[in-house]
Amino acid sequence: MSNAEDILARQRNAFLRDGPPTLEARKADLKALRKVVTARRRDIEQAVDLDFGGRSPRETALLDILGVVQAIDYLTRNLKRFMKPERRHVAATFQVGRAYVEYQPLGVIGIMSPWNYPFLLAMVPLATALASGNRAMLKPSELTPRTSQLMKDMLASVFPEEKVAVILGDADVGAAFSGLAFDHLFFTGSTQVGRAVMKAASENLVPVTLELGGKSPTIIQKGHASDSNVASVVFGKLTNGGQTCVAPDYVFVNEDDLAAFTDTFGKAVAKSYPKGPTTMDFASIVSDRHFGRLNGLLDDARLKGARVVEVGNAAPTAASRIRVLPPTLVFDVTDEMAVMREEIFGPILPVRTYREIGEVISYINARPRPLALYVFGDEKSEDCRAILARTTSGNVGINNAILHVAQDDLPFGGVGASGTGAYHGIEGFRRMSHAKGVFVQGRWSLPTLLRAPFGRLTDWTLAFLLR
Repeated sequence: MSNAEDILARQRNAFLRDGPPTLEARKADLKALRKVVTARRRDIEQAVDLDFGGRSPRETALLDILGVVQAIDYLTRNLKRFMKPERRHVAATFQVGRAYVEYQPLGVIGIMSPWNYPFLLAMVPLATALASGNRAMLKPSELTPRTSQLMKDMLASVFPEEKVAVILGDADVGAAFSGLAFDHLFFTGSTQVGRAVMKAASENLVPVTLELGGKSPTIIQKGHASDSNVASVVFGKLTNGGQTCVAPDYVFVNEDDLAAFTDTFGKAVAKSYPKGPTTMDFASIVSDRHFGRLNGLLDDARLKGARVVEVGNAAPTAASRIRVLPPTLVFDVTDEMAVMREEIFGPILPVRTYREIGEVISYINARPRPLALYVFGDEKSEDCRAILARTTSGNVGINNAILHVAQDDLPFGGVGASGTGAYHGIEGFRRMSHAKGVFVQGRWSLPTLLRAPFGRLTDWTLAFLLR
């Protein structure tokens, strides 16, 4: 990692030499990033398609590229407001003084991005780092090598290496990267790897943002297994072949609605993918290892008594494409099954039934806090309010799945095992900035009258303040 260490040193020296960039300079960086992203759209779509072994260019445009462009536009529009010093209250004791917080860039941000949305989850943190006035080094996933190489070439055509650099390599390179002495380290990936990243960063006391995952529950209130609600679950579950960190991981359905849900889910899948999993609209699984793991989850579930049902049109034809698993429902699941212990990351949806919403709340609270939670039903109902009040998750979607991620003004991040820290919105800008408190004393100050030697004025003032 000597090359990476050298780049880090050069970026830090350049940051100290040039100082915090102006509003105009930051906007220019965002504009340049946006321009190269839109100019290389077709190249991005092709690279992701090849890396996955089959992913619709339209899905890449919608989920990866559009998200980046919208994030850049949001940051550009709001950057002046984000950078403005924030006035804070001054107690009467310290009048006439002024207090404010100014947000200054940290320096060099390390960004480790995953393979499932290889462009989006590298470029949005980068845009945030640039908007915050930082320099950045990226380590994209080795599982999507074409996209990673393309990002390196794209960014090198726009930014000097002392501002933005991309480090390519395998998991060993990633492990070394996480141990560099950045001013902040941003990681998106699995909880298991997140633990190792946090441990490596702690050696240099590098603060971290961890965007992890977990098993995001979906709850359908009694009587609400409607066409539109179930279609939203299908969208959230099957987008990108289920390889989404905020995808519905398992679903709670009232026992009286199980048959209706099952029927409606199958129809919604057939409507979304009329030609079944043979259509290129349905993404492949990214690697043989991940494909084997998903099949292993299903084999384990069958062995332990689950009922596994492939749904939608022409499900058996999935085998005609490389690493494609048909949409699959898993019934009669138990907590002993791996499919209910591991984050799935594929087009498999376990179904659990419930009688009362209290059972659902207790089940969720007995497990690690998820990155997302979804509720379908009546937002104003007592059950929905109870779910919101009594469970803790990174974010919540009501009557939608995964769309909260696209809300640029909402913070996005996990809690506990699903992550630490948030980005998007002003929270992202502040996450990659230092909030420096400043107090300016006025010409007159009461504390100057209360210095040693102490006397009657001190006693009187203390009696008044502590009354």
